[in-house]
Amino acid sequence: MISIHVFQYIEEVDAFVVTPEFQRLAERLGLIEWHPAVWIGRLFIMDNDFGEHWFDNWDERVAREAKAKELDLDSSELMIVVPDRFQDGRDGPCHPAEIRNVFWTDVLKSLELGWRVAWGRRGVRPGGEDQESDGRMGQ
Repeated sequence: MISIHVFQYIEEVDAFVVTPEFQRLAERLGLIEWHPAVWIGRLFIMDNDFGEHWFDNWDERVAREAKAKELDLDSSELMIVVPDRFQDGRDGPCHPAEIRNVFWTDVLKSLELGWRVAWGRRGVRPGGEDQESDGRMGQ
């Protein structure tokens, strides 16, 4: 199956950036809101609009701004895991913040989306090609 990595982890700032490949795909498919991964956050957070705020972490970005500049990164593009954004306090949290931080960092490091998910998000088919019956692009 053809897939694409969504995020690149930058250890020096303990943050993610959207990969150039995912950025281009999101632009082509019209998936960008205030950042290309807003819709993914909605799916992660019980498929509702609260999830669009999973990377609202402006204070954390400001705290990393100097280091980001040293690395030639735009701090406004940093996606920082803030453990409290991954719990709502209604029926938990069930795990301490440290576990949520490690868990979500590992999940996002390994996050790959199949083309089927991205194209299905907007119903777009690349080059007008038909999808195979299992929804994956022909190889």
